[in-house]
Amino acid sequence: MNRELLSLRQDRTRLTNRMHGLLAGQGIRLELDAEFPRQLDTVALWDGSPVPPRLHGRLLREWLRLGVLSGQIRGLEAERRDLLRTSEDESVERVRKLLALRAIGINSAWLFVMEFFGWREFRNRRQVGALAGLVSSPFASGDTGREFGISKAGNRHIRAMAIEIAWSWLRFQPQSALAQWYTRRFAHGSRRIRKIGIVAVARRLLVELWRYLETGTPPTGALLKA
Repeated sequence: MNRELLSLRQDRTRLTNRMHGLLAGQGIRLELDAEFPRQLDTVALWDGSPVPPRLHGRLLREWLRLGVLSGQIRGLEAERRDLLRTSEDESVERVRKLLALRAIGINSAWLFVMEFFGWREFRNRRQVGALAGLVSSPFASGDTGREFGISKAGNRHIRAMAIEIAWSWLRFQPQSALAQWYTRRFAHGSRRIRKIGIVAVARRLLVELWRYLETGTPPTGALLKA
């Protein structure tokens, strides 16, 4: 379900971008909502002429495809919500556990469990960071050593979500030890320093979430939702 939902959302994003691009090529801006067909019939180009017939037909077909994709996405999201209410599966219970934390929403909780914590037993924090591709990639040759940034060798979906949630964590969990560590070390630095800092927060947060799922102890200073 998770991969299918990700794929459908990516398809929807590509489709909406393509439609906006086709409209922009004619100098038109329209919302892709239920009123789109009616507005497409009445909108005029810069010279007062209507939308060219072939473009008009293509945009209507694309809009219908968009409706199908949106319906499929809503169906999967409803199925996921139903599982959260009724399922006794251990993985779903882990999703509920993550959802109890502020800054963690259903999309991130579901992704973290189904793509990461739900199928692999980690022995240490290094393995957690490595599987997400958030560990450093050092290079050494003779007496020369340097870092080439994070490895990016792990799950790219988890890595992207971990960095997104790291920003949310700073916003919604400012009293947590991890957010305060970021503030002391990186918040007042350059853009590059802040970027390095947020990757470090993402890696540490994944480790904290792993420990939370294993032990039931929330990250230090973190608040639970009401």
